[in-house]
Amino acid sequence: MESILQVAKRADLFFMEASPIHETMRRLSTTLNEMQISFAIAGAMAANAHGHKRTTSDVDILIRREDLLRFKERWIGRGWVDKFEGSKNFRDAVTNINVDTLIVGDFPGDGLPKPVAFPTPESVSERNAEGLPFISLKTLIELKLASGMTAAHRPRDFDDVIQLVRANKLGHEFLHQLNPYVATKFEELWNAAQINEDY
Repeated sequence: MESILQVAKRADLFFMEASPIHETMRRLSTTLNEMQISFAIAGAMAANAHGHKRTTSDVDILIRREDLLRFKERWIGRGWVDKFEGSKNFRDAVTNINVDTLIVGDFPGDGLPKPVAFPTPESVSERNAEGLPFISLKTLIELKLASGMTAAHRPRDFDDVIQLVRANKLGHEFLHQLNPYVATKFEELWNAAQINEDY
């Protein structure tokens, strides 16, 4: 069990962008760039990049299946290890941080076919000042909505959308940018985001 002090120290490192998670994200980005592999950082790290500041325990990346295989063929056993044999995910052997992969063409949430699928990274990525590619805000929100709508065990996806609406001061009209499959759920969460919690 971590003490309160240890938890606070870990959170401080995270929000200073000096945590093991940030180290893994940067190490992996350098390696994939050197291999000329297209990818984009997704999940909670992308939420942080778009203004919703919260901690996480892993790094999510959007990548093509064939590029993931090419990375693994070269680097598994050389600073990176498979989570288990046959897994699409892997772990940083230096920091012990897990990397979860979102495979282009697969589907968020329950994994079943739906109108929202994981897109190609180069079509939805935006680079930050450090040059790291993150999925766009629109894509992040679409994927989180589609995930939360079809995976009841992932309620945090909906909370992330609410917090992203607040952090980015998104107007109601933002729903017109989204895939119609998720637009109604976005409207519901957008309304929830307007509730003032200061009583």
